Amino acid sequence: MKEFDQFKNKQDQNDKKKNQFTIIKDDSTDGHGGYGVGSISLENMTPVIVDPNEGEAFVDMGALHARSKVEKRIKFIPNREEVANGLLYWIAWVTVDYQEGKPSYYGVAGSEIRVDRSIKRGYKLMPEHVNHMDKSLKGRFVVDHMDEKSKKILGEYLRDFKPDLWKNTNQELKDALGVE
Repeated sequence: MKEFDQFKNKQDQNDKKKNQFTIIKDDSTDGHGGYGVGSISLENMTPVIVDPNEGEAFVDMGALHARSKVEKRIKFIPNREEVANGLLYWIAWVTVDYQEGKPSYYGVAGSEIRVDRSIKRGYKLMPEHVNHMDKSLKGRFVVDHMDEKSKKILGEYLRDFKPDLWKNTNQELKDALGVE
């Protein structure tokens, strides 16, 4: 994971590995046309877990491989009714990239997860997560389906985590999350 010095969070040096966004990495496949061409790079994507139950959001890189704190020791099924008592969580797929020469939150898409720890089952639709990751990488904002509380938590987290990135972010995302 590569982080530029100007984006380092000076306050939380101890939590550096836990709380950082992956910031724009060079493309190793630029122009050579060899192995890896056509593959999707997740270098600029960071998963943010939104927990409306506790009113918090946090970065959890394990979510890229379905190994986040929320997902561990849970068997996921594609049927929401089987997890009727599950707690709601969102994985916000956040892509950071340059816009007009300045780093910003380039794409954000929220994917639903429901977890019932008592039965060790959870609900999530993998195709939805993959599609949302793709949309985030392409610079789209897909947060309209999220509940208002979760959108506000996510917006405040992104704003407070890196104010410079938030300042450079498209107004469309700020309006969609209801946070200035």
